[in-house]
Amino acid sequence: MQDKDIIIAQLLQEIARLRDEVRLLKEEVARLKKNSNNSSRPPSSDIVKPEKTARKVSDQKRKRGGQRGHRKFTRRPFAPAEVDEVVRYELTDTQARGFEPLDQWHVLQQVGLPEKMYRVTEHRARKYRDPVTGRIHIAPMPDDIRKGGLLGADITAAAAFMKGSCHMSFTTIGQFFKEVMKLDISRGMLCKATQKVSDALSRPYDELVNRLPNEPLVNVDETGHHDGGKLHWTWCFDTSRYSLFRIDKSRGSKVLEEMLGEEFSGIIGSDYWGAYRKYGRLFNVRLQYCMAHLIREIRFLAEHSVRKLSDWGSELLQWLKKLFDTLHRRDELTADGFARSMGRIKAGFLRSVRRGPEHRLARKLARRFEGDRAENYFRFLTEPVEPTNNAA
Repeated sequence: MQDKDIIIAQLLQEIARLRDEVRLLKEEVARLKKNSNNSSRPPSSDIVKPEKTARKVSDQKRKRGGQRGHRKFTRRPFAPAEVDEVVRYELTDTQARGFEPLDQWHVLQQVGLPEKMYRVTEHRARKYRDPVTGRIHIAPMPDDIRKGGLLGADITAAAAFMKGSCHMSFTTIGQFFKEVMKLDISRGMLCKATQKVSDALSRPYDELVNRLPNEPLVNVDETGHHDGGKLHWTWCFDTSRYSLFRIDKSRGSKVLEEMLGEEFSGIIGSDYWGAYRKYGRLFNVRLQYCMAHLIREIRFLAEHSVRKLSDWGSELLQWLKKLFDTLHRRDELTADGFARSMGRIKAGFLRSVRRGPEHRLARKLARRFEGDRAENYFRFLTEPVEPTNNAA
């Protein structure tokens, strides 16, 4: 009888161990299923291709081009002042015999590249000799000409546009100049040209940096990248009138402190990254946490293999769906009606999120909504701010 009790106890211990192992494996599977749709991960982190959906094959194969019933769009013709050359085609006297010529024309406007796409200007400064000392003096050139070097302002700006806005490599930019413009420019010269533009922008950049702490709302986000094998962070500070970027080796709150200062009185729109929480706590700054990030995180819970978590996540998603449905109908409601509806939905969501199941993920999410912390998610209900930091 004693041997049976020992065996039963051992089996119970083994069952408990296996249950713990299954629980851990389920949580690991759930973690591996995180993607850009149910977490804060960027789309580039998705390593699983989406499932291909079966396309409906119609009985009749559709032809290429515009379909029947589609509205036709045509480009606005160039105005006469924009036309550089007019070429007329007329019938010969023999071909036109019996016809009455009209003062009307069938017009085809065609855009082409000029034979030479650049202009070379040679700037000459006369030299003078001092007959007494023998020294040579050179007549001064304007600063913008002297500092410009080989490339004028317009070509310098074009090279910087290709590098910055078009994300072209110096090799590709050089190839464009050589093959299209018939102008051979070295990679080094192109690099110097873009650096000149960067230097020229330093003054307006500094002016915006000084202006940033006075903005009423700043959406902020950051993304990592490597430079020379070392990790750096590109920060984006987006306002209603401009966007400001800063590259820094830190992802911490000190960047916010340096850019916004210790007396920032506006509102920061951000995700739940610790740097924003720390900055807000240290300097009593109002925050609006991104609701889009929150929805993705709750969607992850709703898709979890643990039933109590998935049920709870689905309940929270329903509350958020009601919230945004009401938000989109704001113009249809009176101010008092909108406030009552949102207050009721907010209270329901907070009750649900604060009474989560006994699970570490539920406790972790519920802590965000303890006491006054919850206001950092719902500030958009009473302040003129967006509920997401999508702009940044």
